[in-house]
Amino acid sequence: MLSRIWNFTLFWVVIAALVFQTAVPPALAQEKLPQPEPEFNGKIGITYQESEADTNLFKATAAPADAPNIFLVLIDDAGFGSASTFGGPIPTPTFGRLADNGLRYNTFHTTALCSPTRAALLTGRNHHSVGSGTIQELATAYPGYTGLIPQSTATIGQILQRNGYSTAWFGKNHNVPDNQTTSVGPFERWPNGLGFDYFYGFIGGETDQWYPTIYENQNLVEELPLPEDGYNLTHDLADQTIAWIKQEQTTAPDRPFFAYLAPGAVHAPHQPPAEYVAKYKGQFDQGWDKLREETYERQKKLGVIPANAQLTPRPEQMPAWDSFSPEDQKILARQMETYAGFLDYTDYEIGRVVDAIDDLGELDNTMVIYINGDNGSSAEGSLIGSCNEILNLNGFQLTMEDNRRCYDKWGSPETSPHYAVSWAWAMDSPFRWTKQVASHFGGTRNGMVISWPAKIKEKGGLRPQFSHAIDIAPTILEATGIPEPEIYNGFEQKPMEGTSLVYTFDRGAESAPGRHETQYFEMFGHRAIYQDGMMASAFHNRMPWINAGTVPFDQDKWELFDLTQDFTQAQDLSVEQPETLKTLQEAFIQEGKKYNVFPLDDRFIERSDVNLRPGFYTGRKHIEFAGDMPSIPEGSAPTTKNVSHTITADLMLPKEGAEGVILSEGGLTGGFTLYVKDNKLAYDYNWFDLERTSITASTPLPTGNVNVRFDFKYDGGGSGKGGTGTLYVNNRKVGQGSIPKTVAGRFGLESLDFGKDLQAPVSTAYQPPFKFTGTVEKVVLDIK
Repeated sequence: MLSRIWNFTLFWVVIAALVFQTAVPPALAQEKLPQPEPEFNGKIGITYQESEADTNLFKATAAPADAPNIFLVLIDDAGFGSASTFGGPIPTPTFGRLADNGLRYNTFHTTALCSPTRAALLTGRNHHSVGSGTIQELATAYPGYTGLIPQSTATIGQILQRNGYSTAWFGKNHNVPDNQTTSVGPFERWPNGLGFDYFYGFIGGETDQWYPTIYENQNLVEELPLPEDGYNLTHDLADQTIAWIKQEQTTAPDRPFFAYLAPGAVHAPHQPPAEYVAKYKGQFDQGWDKLREETYERQKKLGVIPANAQLTPRPEQMPAWDSFSPEDQKILARQMETYAGFLDYTDYEIGRVVDAIDDLGELDNTMVIYINGDNGSSAEGSLIGSCNEILNLNGFQLTMEDNRRCYDKWGSPETSPHYAVSWAWAMDSPFRWTKQVASHFGGTRNGMVISWPAKIKEKGGLRPQFSHAIDIAPTILEATGIPEPEIYNGFEQKPMEGTSLVYTFDRGAESAPGRHETQYFEMFGHRAIYQDGMMASAFHNRMPWINAGTVPFDQDKWELFDLTQDFTQAQDLSVEQPETLKTLQEAFIQEGKKYNVFPLDDRFIERSDVNLRPGFYTGRKHIEFAGDMPSIPEGSAPTTKNVSHTITADLMLPKEGAEGVILSEGGLTGGFTLYVKDNKLAYDYNWFDLERTSITASTPLPTGNVNVRFDFKYDGGGSGKGGTGTLYVNNRKVGQGSIPKTVAGRFGLESLDFGKDLQAPVSTAYQPPFKFTGTVEKVVLDIK
């Protein structure tokens, strides 16, 4: 229907333009993207001497006059009470400087989880509306949960790109479907396919800061500097952002830019440079209970929470600080010191980008949107934290003794750490709960600052209007003067579901009525709905640090809050106002049906099975790879977990012999590697960096054409069990060993590598990339 109305309207506008010799209105042209190609209005004769050129054919699409640059920053896993800009204990001078020259938003909301928030931010639609009801690694075949952003919901990158902006994305991209991350795509939902001219960053929920898996556009960057050479991802991302902005401004100074910087920080693994950890030595010895109280008092003094806001109590499921021994408190404090250093370091690196924009003379007309967190702080690190957070994601937990052994190297390249649950709760002060919990503001309330010196004249103002991630794209469109398209690439567009915040930019707008009147929340069964100042919330009784199992939905207790009087959801009014609660519960059902929220699903590990998301290798039992095959991210790779399998490789070994990796998957946090060292074939298995098994051939390899094989016979009896590994050279058995246990879920953050081991090494027997110095001609994988 919309397309018929559009075509009818466009027909009469064009007729009028021809009759009255007027141009088609630019705004109308912009509502159908891409815009029509220009018509030739010159003169064509037999020869060029008799012809007149029309240089308008070369004219690129231009952004509206005075359209601002956009610098969008999205921090990962930082709670409302983490940054000093909103009363937190961690200094964030860049965030604060922008706030002092712009506006703080103290009732801005996210979805409670990363992929969903990022999809909402980019599209201006609710996360379930764009198939992003959960993270990519848990996607299922229901409309709200596919992980596939529809063609009917163009991103802000696509709209700006088609309207004369240069666009670039740096850092985290957790919106590529888990089964579409191979070197052959498909690439429609990679950043270049979502409207970004340039991408430099990582695909997935997290990456190692010392050994990241980085893509430039669609190509894997195989070799990065090593941590011993001073490399860290956050610094690299800032460098890349600065370089791109400078290049863009040098080449096309009249063309505005949209730079989206989404660092992996402060998502686990927490890995800042050591000097940033050292800065916070001893600053968190008081523990999380006292720290949360201190933050609450600072927040009131700063004015980012109302004077009557109540500090909500610690959930009974989380341990008190005083329940730990002084010895245990020491390692727990170290966890928070590392997290604090990580956020401090990240804010500093973002500051370098802001300074670079300022040095170019562009800061005055750059709208900087700095969002401190895509959800609340993460309680996924277990009750005591972990120096290998991948272990937690697979349903295991380290002991406190294990953690104490990591004290001196916590945050270093030798660890992949996460802090204890109660630190996350403290970072979400003054609210209840944490990341994943969409029913309460500890999971969904994040501090945001918008700075735009050319337009925002009330410096340092506070804006209390209810807002959400889906409001950012409409805000950018109104600020740039670009209309929302009705057609994009031939697809009718779903209208954006957010509300522009430009009305809050006016001086004195602090008391202006909010325009975002209704908003549902849902994640892992935790659910809530906001409507005209009231909020109904149902905590699903599923703990964010528990990754397996399900909880009955019909036992959830709904609460009711009057947010006009109760900033922190501290006073439940469900008994006093049952009719209001019932009305809101019905509204949640209506919104849920409207936006594809149903069916509710609280499973985590159970949904992580890659076979639920068919990819190129799903169901294939015999796969032949070229020896120089590009690396395959774990989510798209064929899986050898929980099954018997055989790896066979044809090698060409020179007379002097060779060494290096034949095939590897994973890294420090877990994985396997088949390699040659000291002229002997070897296979190492790494079970979460806790138990390592090495099987080495008893005899040296011959030279010339050699066939090697590793055969694994799985014991069976469930997932994650052990088995027997046997090595063969030219069909002759040369080694055998028992592998007592295996990883049932994910090895970690890396890939299946051919002829090398990229990023962090699987084995302690070599340093990466340990490229094979002979020739790997072919690798064959047989799943039994």
